[in-house]
Amino acid sequence: MMSDADRKKAADILMNAEKERKQAVQLTKTFPDITFDDAYAISTEVANRKIANGARLIGHKVGLTSKAMQRSSQIDEPDYGHLLDNMMIADGAQIPHDAFCRPRVEIELAFILGKKLKGPGVGLPEVLRATEYVVPAIEIVDARLQDQRKIFDTISDNGAAAGIVIGGRPVGPMDVDLRWVGGIMYKNSEIEETGVAAGVLGHPALGVAWLANKLGQHGVSLQPGHLVLAGSFTRVVFANKGDTLHADFGPLGGIAVQFV
Repeated sequence: MMSDADRKKAADILMNAEKERKQAVQLTKTFPDITFDDAYAISTEVANRKIANGARLIGHKVGLTSKAMQRSSQIDEPDYGHLLDNMMIADGAQIPHDAFCRPRVEIELAFILGKKLKGPGVGLPEVLRATEYVVPAIEIVDARLQDQRKIFDTISDNGAAAGIVIGGRPVGPMDVDLRWVGGIMYKNSEIEETGVAAGVLGHPALGVAWLANKLGQHGVSLQPGHLVLAGSFTRVVFANKGDTLHADFGPLGGIAVQFV
């Protein structure tokens, strides 16, 4: 367990790495006694500092939703991070590559809540009733810590959340079988990754349910209007300067960004 002073030092490291666009040494090397509670406290500290500087909390992201990723990270459940309004990026935008340390992208579904969700006891029916609509999304992830990262590094770094792009055609949560929403990630017109949303815990809404129950343990609820990235159903794709990344969700439309 880390002291409060060390947690604040860790937050300083992450914020400086993001500001300088230069990856820092893993926190697990600097603070070898770091725990899960420490990691989430550090992530929250960074988010609270940004909110104090004018950012607004707009939701959360869920990560490590596949069993394979959990095994590789030596964890038996997903993780989560905070989403702020300054992470939103317009569909079709040109993004400065040097605004990131080492950007990557992945395909997800974003759930926009119309009602409050608070655990415990949240399951698939509760999420579907609380969701106003679901929309295709690309998450830009950008690790502020060097490889090889451990799960404590990833959680402390807010799950590497760096940008959110939403677009395409919003759908009601019961209008389509969300399990079989598919996505194809293209880089410069070549297919890089494919997947279906059932890869997220069997149903992407279960990622939202897990989050509501996890946060409910700390007295936190998901609010109406919040956006929840339910978890990626493709592997990440590295983005280099000049690359155009396009995600095709079939009948739900497509999203694209270019790194310049």
